[in-house]
Amino acid sequence: MTNEQSARKQGIPAAAIAMVGWAASGVIAKGITELGALAVVFWRMWIYAVIVVLFLKVRGTPLRKESFRVSWRGGVALGADIMLFFSALRLTTVANATVIGSCQPLLMLLIAGRVFGERPRRHDWLLAMVAIAGVIIVMFGSTGVQGWGLSGDLLSVATVVAWTLYFVFSKLSSRKIESSQYTGATAVICALFATPFALASGQVFDMPSGNAWVWLVILSIGPGFTSHMLMNWALVRIPVWFGSTLTLAIPVTATVMAWAFLGEDVVALQFLGMGIVLSALGMIVVGQSTAARH
Repeated sequence: MTNEQSARKQGIPAAAIAMVGWAASGVIAKGITELGALAVVFWRMWIYAVIVVLFLKVRGTPLRKESFRVSWRGGVALGADIMLFFSALRLTTVANATVIGSCQPLLMLLIAGRVFGERPRRHDWLLAMVAIAGVIIVMFGSTGVQGWGLSGDLLSVATVVAWTLYFVFSKLSSRKIESSQYTGATAVICALFATPFALASGQVFDMPSGNAWVWLVILSIGPGFTSHMLMNWALVRIPVWFGSTLTLAIPVTATVMAWAFLGEDVVALQFLGMGIVLSALGMIVVGQSTAARH
């Protein structure tokens, strides 16, 4: 076995665990029913920010002041993304929120040329239209399903916009600071950005119970800190296209978890739509990887 094969063998399970953690994020957040969505965001982000800052301090690369100047836009976008996503989870099903959220690559097709000089192929646009059709099927199939709400679906669409902005700002920042500094700075900025919204909602004035604290810590350490660290570690060892494709399984995994642990209803038409979305996005990712190799 070559060194590359050995590294890939280690990287694949790490990436898979990270994917499961991200899939569990929405389910855990929705399951903390005693707290409002913004309260969950408030506590989750401050716990996460403290963990990242302490980690950077322990590893000998403490967070620098100049990192905040480069990272503030990404932190604001991340804060908006998490607040919108956690709020959407309370108003629609996990299936809808995660499937709609997985369409971020479609929006990137629209802005990739202007921001990064990348020119999507005609084939990519066709697959993008197929993926959008899949999302429409998921939304249509969920009509009347317990837990579904159009307002939650619309918030999920807004989440795609916020997540795309975060992705763009992250890519631009990589030219100026290290990824660990960006991660730490955006975590702190995200927590600061979410705080006034959480305070204005009045949700944070009800202190979490012991059980809620346990799940908040799990949400911060597991899907937050650990999943990001594992995926970043894995991407050094596995092809980038494989990591990207693997994350497309998040909506299906999250939907199964929501069905098993939250009792959410899922109908066959939703699974059909999810299959169409994931297949189209996967073909886009693999196609771009193949083009890059040539």
